[in-house]
Amino acid sequence: MKLHELQPTEGSRHRRRRVGRGESSGLGKTCGKGHKGQKSRSGASIRPSFEGGQMPLARRLPKKGFNNAQFKENVATVNVCDLEAKFSEGDEVNEESLRACGLVKGVCDAIKVLGNGDLSKKLTVSVDKLSASAKEKIEKAGGSVSDS
Repeated sequence: MKLHELQPTEGSRHRRRRVGRGESSGLGKTCGKGHKGQKSRSGASIRPSFEGGQMPLARRLPKKGFNNAQFKENVATVNVCDLEAKFSEGDEVNEESLRACGLVKGVCDAIKVLGNGDLSKKLTVSVDKLSASAKEKIEKAGGSVSDS
């Protein structure tokens, strides 16, 4: 089968319904909308939550509970393999240098280095948090770690 041979399944495509084209079509005159009323008017669309002017359910029910999302700590993560790719031997790795090379973007509360990948360069890393495996790999490569 080739791309130009693709066709929809037989019977899956329907002709567009043309309304207001004579009584014998079955959808002439009022075009299937009935007589009068809000939904018969042109441009009529009622949002799903509208209850005809009655107080909506979402506003009738009491608001309960607590959402902890506002207190969530936003931690930017960087892998050891990213440090290997972006930094050269003897470089200082901190928030400014990570932002300069594009590994950390936007607003974050902390930066954490994770141990995914390998490191062969001697780096001086000073970030907020480090995983145990990342610390081990940095020190094994001859680098130093200071988590602030």
